[in-house]
Amino acid sequence: MNEQGRHEGVSRRSFMTQAAAGAVSLAAASTFSPRAFAAGSDKIRLGLIGCGGRGMYDAGNCLKAVEGVELVAMGDMFQDRLDTCRRNLTRNQPDKVKVTDDKCFIGWDAHKKVLATDVNMVILTQPPHFRPSHLKAAVEAGKHVFMEKPVAVDPVGVRSVIQSSELAEQKGLTIVAGTQSRRMSHLMEAARRMADGAIGEIVGGQCVRLGDGMLTWGPKERDPAWSDMEWQLRRWLFMTWLSGDFITEMHIHNLDVMNWLIGAHPVQCIGMGGRQARTAPQYGDSYDHFAVEYEYPNGLRIEYMGWQISGVYDRQNQRLVGTKGLMYTDSGRVVIEGQNKTEIAWDKNDPCLKQHADQIEAIRRGQRLNEGRRVAESSLTSIMGRMSAYTGRALKWDWAMTASKLDLTPPAYQFGDLPMPPVAVPGKTQLI
Repeated sequence: MNEQGRHEGVSRRSFMTQAAAGAVSLAAASTFSPRAFAAGSDKIRLGLIGCGGRGMYDAGNCLKAVEGVELVAMGDMFQDRLDTCRRNLTRNQPDKVKVTDDKCFIGWDAHKKVLATDVNMVILTQPPHFRPSHLKAAVEAGKHVFMEKPVAVDPVGVRSVIQSSELAEQKGLTIVAGTQSRRMSHLMEAARRMADGAIGEIVGGQCVRLGDGMLTWGPKERDPAWSDMEWQLRRWLFMTWLSGDFITEMHIHNLDVMNWLIGAHPVQCIGMGGRQARTAPQYGDSYDHFAVEYEYPNGLRIEYMGWQISGVYDRQNQRLVGTKGLMYTDSGRVVIEGQNKTEIAWDKNDPCLKQHADQIEAIRRGQRLNEGRRVAESSLTSIMGRMSAYTGRALKWDWAMTASKLDLTPPAYQFGDLPMPPVAVPGKTQLI
């Protein structure tokens, strides 16, 4: 890692320029002539692709966030998950769930069948591995998209998401990502004050997320009737090819906040990690702890630390140190110390509802709202950390974004044999 500029901060002008370029909100959205939404109609016909717990949660929130939204089509890999999701959504919001039997689709091509219906917006919540291909198909079909984070598990997928996002921009389609921290009131104010120079030039910081081991998640035992592929799909959270490992699947939230507050993405990183607690076969090939040093422009170093281990200390917050003070953020407040001392509390408005309300309003008003590239860059930030920890190699952003050939796609999309990948070993696992 280059030591030059180790004590330099990201310049305020550079920060403000990048922050302005990356900001996507209704307040700043420009207006265009809508082509994908019928003029004079307020009705949003929603399709859900991915009917697990997150799909049920996001669809429920979208239906609850604003009036005039109806769920009319659903697709998933498995019948039992679709049936459970449909039953629960219908029970909770019967007036808004209009899914008939002929609009329920199962299998590898379920997303294509949902997109072939008369929906004008879809929610993408299949495991993250499928996000790039599902986004591509949705944009090509002319649908507005809400997609959960992360949006890829490898650099090849990140590049695909960026290309699809550019096409969506050309077609006048909205894309909103499930990085709801960006719609928390206190963090929005923190970003504004950072842009105004509240702590001066940033000289260092840390990002910490320490949580439990997710040991109760998913099926605990394998049904003898399940193939290797079905078992891995049902335990996708612990399979790197499906989830990207926990630094990508979950801790992208915290790394996204850091990119947002700094106003840039990293230029390189070096990481380490491993697994000491989740070592049983049902935890796939995922790690249970990571530590990564991210270097941002002008030599700014940010230390990230994360684990998913039960029975140990829990903590989740971010801290940035500047020439005029420091900023501390967590899920409920922002504290600024130094020359501009203040404390800001979250106003308790639900960002998971606001993200859907913002998108529906943008669709109805014909406004630009495209978060695709931004969430792709945050996804790559987390992917880079994992790649470095898995291999023991330092790597640069430009190489990962443009040259890495890492593609975690399995040999075939079919139910059958699929050997579990070996757990990565630094110094032996190759950087691709």
